[in-house]
Amino acid sequence: MTDDIELALTTTPGPAAVATVTGEIDLHTAPGLRTRALELIGQGHRHLILDLSGVGFCDSAGLSALIGIWHGAKEAGGSLTLAAIPDRLMRMLTLTGVDSLLPHYPSTAEALSAHQSAPGPA
Repeated sequence: MTDDIELALTTTPGPAAVATVTGEIDLHTAPGLRTRALELIGQGHRHLILDLSGVGFCDSAGLSALIGIWHGAKEAGGSLTLAAIPDRLMRMLTLTGVDSLLPHYPSTAEALSAHQSAPGPA
């Protein structure tokens, strides 16, 4: 396990922003991920897309962090979308039913495209 997790932000035209997560999301890193993601949402990136392609491991603390980020985005009038989810993490999301709560796409490009074509206020 490591205490390091990286969250790199890419802004896009429109209200969505992409944050690429790299590292392991576990008991040690999940609080930092949640804090940083909620800071991005608080800075006006209300519709956050998390690119999880660089996540090598995620445990229940990581799952809890994702749900906390989702709640934070909703409270801010935004959304959380997951993209490029590694197979092991996708299995965890499916087994826990979280996949039915959080929109998810095979790639960041597809998540951005779906977000940009979604109706309603941004």
